[in-house]
Amino acid sequence: MKLTLCPDHDRESWNARLRDLPAAHILQTWEWGAFKQRTTGWQPHRLLFEQGGEVLALASVGLRRVAGVPVLYAPKGPIFRYDDTELAAQVLDLLQRYARRHLALWLKIDPDIVLATGVPGEPDDTPQPFGQAFQALLRARGWRFSQEQVQFRHTITIDLTRSEDELLAAFSQNTRRKVRTGEKKGVSIRPGTLADLDVLYDLYQVTGARDGFLVRPRSYYLDEWRSLMQAGLAQPLLAEVAGTAIAHVILLHVGQRCWYFYGASSGAERERMPNYALQWAAMQWAKAQGYRQYDLWGAPDTFNETDRLWGVYEFKRGFRGVVTRHIGAWDYAPFPLLYRAYADLLPRLRRRR
Repeated sequence: MKLTLCPDHDRESWNARLRDLPAAHILQTWEWGAFKQRTTGWQPHRLLFEQGGEVLALASVGLRRVAGVPVLYAPKGPIFRYDDTELAAQVLDLLQRYARRHLALWLKIDPDIVLATGVPGEPDDTPQPFGQAFQALLRARGWRFSQEQVQFRHTITIDLTRSEDELLAAFSQNTRRKVRTGEKKGVSIRPGTLADLDVLYDLYQVTGARDGFLVRPRSYYLDEWRSLMQAGLAQPLLAEVAGTAIAHVILLHVGQRCWYFYGASSGAERERMPNYALQWAAMQWAKAQGYRQYDLWGAPDTFNETDRLWGVYEFKRGFRGVVTRHIGAWDYAPFPLLYRAYADLLPRLRRRR
């Protein structure tokens, strides 16, 4: 297998190859790499893993410098057949060489490889053989479970290959009732357009202030949402009452999956349950577009009430998806002593902040 760089002008070819691979992820699209370069300075290196002229794997790897030293990160990558142990070893070989060639402090990967499904310790807790094997392969090669988990490790997924009646029937009784409340109480759902970008941000800012999460500047989100919508990779849905937007979701989608990436609400008209109506509309939209899986994007790291995501998890689990636990982010350090010094220093810097 050989490793080649995708030409800088070859956006359509990159995305087409990504869509052809199983487990294609929105964070590995050309547009996502370009967006992060514009807004946060990560220079995308788009790597193709080829054998006999066929692309078997790919990884969009961002590069930037920390205190003058290069670091590399492949968000939700690399992408390949997540049931092929021999291919996995070859991909890791080439990635490790790439990190050494760039004198990187570390290379971080966090592919969407499933370690187990279900809630730990409960009857539905089911280990997944390839995830277990891949994690063992990483450890044997000296990779370390990262102290910095950039993306959500766990999520809840919903199988969209079922009929709408089957999907709705699977919801908890309480969630099904709340889904129907919106329609009964005058909530209408419509697709968002580029003309709605400011409304989307205003609602998101209100939600961030209310719920206490970080909201970046308007220019950041408008750049992201506009570029992905123009590329056909994002779709907002707005919930309105009498023509006034009271809530939204923003769906990102590629390959076989659609993700509920952003959600916001004004806090007004909460008795109409717009967030439940939006989730059902989002699943219907994704199913109609031919996506096979709806990803609710985020579940607790630890499944108890102390976890910061517990309240969101209680909302999401009413839709009765499958709790899906991934291997998380892992770091490869070409120069272990330097990495160890960095890993020891990082917690101290965080404590000072």
